[in-house]
Amino acid sequence: MPEVTDEDFGAEVLGADLPVLVEFTADWCPPCRQMAPVLRALAAEEGERLRVVQLNVDRNPETTNHYKVLSMPTFMVFRGGEPVKAMVGARPKRRLLEELSDVL
Repeated sequence: MPEVTDEDFGAEVLGADLPVLVEFTADWCPPCRQMAPVLRALAAEEGERLRVVQLNVDRNPETTNHYKVLSMPTFMVFRGGEPVKAMVGARPKRRLLEELSDVL
């Protein structure tokens, strides 16, 4: 899973042509680790329509604070440089796809 940072968030996420699903994650977060295979599968299946990246909240406090992320994992979809959807907590792939259907 590609990782973005405070430094490249603008170029990689806000400036992306496709919608971008950002997982705000942390190394110490068990539900975040649980989501890794789900996100890899999602990226493989929806790569034409959606980019999936991770942002480590401990190493990137500027972006984390800017978007007021308090719980891990938090998922945000960005389109056209703006957040268009936010979801908190681990979920199965089927449910994640359902929740993303209106932004894809």
